[in-house]
Amino acid sequence: MRIAASTYLNSAPLVYSFAQGDLRRSYEFLGDAAPSRCAAMLADGQCEIALIPVIEYQRIPGLRIIPDVAVASKNRVRSVLLAARCPLSEVRRVTLDTSSRTSQALVKILLERQYGVQPVFTERTPNAVVECENMLEDTDAALVIGDPAMRLAASASQFGVRIYDLAEEWRTMTGLPFVFAVWAVCEGVAETHALVCDFQAAKLEGLLRLEQIAASYSDELRLPQSDLLDYLTNCVNYDLDAENIAGMNRYFGLAADCGLISAARSAKFLSLTQTSAK
Repeated sequence: MRIAASTYLNSAPLVYSFAQGDLRRSYEFLGDAAPSRCAAMLADGQCEIALIPVIEYQRIPGLRIIPDVAVASKNRVRSVLLAARCPLSEVRRVTLDTSSRTSQALVKILLERQYGVQPVFTERTPNAVVECENMLEDTDAALVIGDPAMRLAASASQFGVRIYDLAEEWRTMTGLPFVFAVWAVCEGVAETHALVCDFQAAKLEGLLRLEQIAASYSDELRLPQSDLLDYLTNCVNYDLDAENIAGMNRYFGLAADCGLISAARSAKFLSLTQTSAK
């Protein structure tokens, strides 16, 4: 089967096994820097399984979620940021990173519900060569995610902006963790115990390789290996436990309340015991 996933650092522990580890010959791995494009590949039938921005579960029909695996944050995430030139209650123009629809919707929810503003939104793709400088042109605030966000945070003082960590903002507003991405399976894929076990085993293999993963991304991101290891260990959470599911469902509900999706549908998970296709 073909699986698609972002090649950002935050998803690296979940895809390590499929890209270069024990499961590299069991699945065809399709990597892309943007989580939104992985969702588009799943919707277009270019893959059977994808690590998708969680909001896309509500927008792509017929998906099921692989249990116990996610890209989430219990508190501070560091790689999903809003860089602002003024207090958030005063923003009138916001530039959104095109890479993740989940983070775009999260910004809109936080600004409306937490800060009482509904600014004008535009989309851009970050220019990593100049540390996302293009995202901050002619705007009051900019959403940047993934590896570009970590580079931007390291040079925020250069641009005179305040950095808001959106997982922290979400936790302050709701008291819950935030789920950014989940493994989603399209219709027609057999629900087998082996499939679920493969993805859970891949997570465990990746978590055992955090030091190696941090080292491999250090030169690319121009950040110390120790800093990246701290990020992978303490900022990103890879579980889909009861607390994370509660945060995900709250997000779905608020997205519907803010008109970002038509209605919130309940998450449907692959079964650990199912042995044949439904």
